[in-house]
Amino acid sequence: MTKKLYIKTYGCQMNVYDSERMSDVLAAQGFAPTEVAEDADLVILNTCHIREKAAEKVYSDLGRLRAAGGPAGRLIAVGGCVAQAEGVEIRTRAPFVDIVFGPQTYHRLADMVERATRGQAVVETDFPTEAKFDHLPTATGQRGHTAFVAVQEGCDKFCTFCVVPYTRGAEYSRPAGAILDEIRALAANGVREVMLLGQNVNAYHGAAPEGARGPAGDWTLARLARAIAEIDGIARIRYTTSHPRDMGGDLILAHRDLPQLMPYLHLPVQSGSDRILKAMNRKHTAEDYLRIVDRLREVRPDMAMSGDFIVGFPGESDADFEATMRLVERVDYALAYSFKYSPRPGTPAADLEDQVPDEVKSERLQRLQDLLSSQQRAFNASMTGRRLPVLLERPGRHAGQMVGRSPYMQAVVVDAPAEAAGRMVEVDIDTVNSFSLNGRITGGEWLPTGITTAGDSRIAASAGVVS
Repeated sequence: MTKKLYIKTYGCQMNVYDSERMSDVLAAQGFAPTEVAEDADLVILNTCHIREKAAEKVYSDLGRLRAAGGPAGRLIAVGGCVAQAEGVEIRTRAPFVDIVFGPQTYHRLADMVERATRGQAVVETDFPTEAKFDHLPTATGQRGHTAFVAVQEGCDKFCTFCVVPYTRGAEYSRPAGAILDEIRALAANGVREVMLLGQNVNAYHGAAPEGARGPAGDWTLARLARAIAEIDGIARIRYTTSHPRDMGGDLILAHRDLPQLMPYLHLPVQSGSDRILKAMNRKHTAEDYLRIVDRLREVRPDMAMSGDFIVGFPGESDADFEATMRLVERVDYALAYSFKYSPRPGTPAADLEDQVPDEVKSERLQRLQDLLSSQQRAFNASMTGRRLPVLLERPGRHAGQMVGRSPYMQAVVVDAPAEAAGRMVEVDIDTVNSFSLNGRITGGEWLPTGITTAGDSRIAASAGVVS
């Protein structure tokens, strides 16, 4: 008999990937996904611990789950980084939780569920000696035409504000051969775009595939990207999240050489003040960061940047904040995320003196977000009149519409039938809305009936699909 599984995912793309793999692990135990928590035999909250509000939201959601009820014998599990950080404290605050497990142990989920079914309270937040990726089943089913692929996990940087080294562990890079095998399988199942994931993804240094040609030793992310670009069917490669310290010259040149590598990079800097960057233990300066941005734009003039900023780090002065504003003006971001500093228990910054008053944080954050929003609006507006390659992904809000993504992750709405999903098309952008672009398909792998391209006799006039 099929059992129902509900997973709620908080936080980053790595958590999204982890949730998908949890579903794969439990599929072999007869669990099928459901979108309704109250119907589920097993509910998993896959949590994030980056900010305080995210952690408290987990307990609020647990309270709602308990009040809503569910099938007899339902199990409730809390996984991810909050589980890793708080462990048994979760069962102390919410004793009805049956399973608590960290992000390094979810390959053991089948055993945890079996033990919990017998009435045993399960708490697994150790860092196992075996690599979890070696024990995960092959990914099942197709989740669309884009896919997350974890290539690196953990962090050795120990930024003073961040819990990741304590919740995800030391940096680990998957062997390149295993990653390539996974992506080949995804491509065979219709995936056209892969997002390579890691807490410090450009620190990747995975073992080379057996018999690989070229220099001996571990592969860098640049070498991995070059191999992925050779896989039939993969049209786009992205990666996140990067650290400025690991932005090597070979990776910058890969952006020059590989058309599959998208000209859009998320490269967090956190602050424009060298004094604050040192207090954060970032081990780079604002000038180091700007030099990387300049080199990227030199080799790829259409490169657009995304970033992260923390406002109100302990000791941040008005001058420090103004340095951040100057850096933002200099880089001119297509998109960026900004947050007020949130002390995380167990991190060095939480114990620093000179914590910035919340009202000061709020005022600075508003100024920064106003600037970033204006930059994003200007960037989107600059797309008007341009021709962009778009990967069509899903139906739009209205009949006869499809939504795809530009190279810069913008949603693009066009007129096209559902069978055009997964096609790479050229779109002339006509208008820009608050959260999307609108345009007309003018070329590529699918064309509306009656439109042709010079020298291309492959257009099937009846269906508009390239053969």
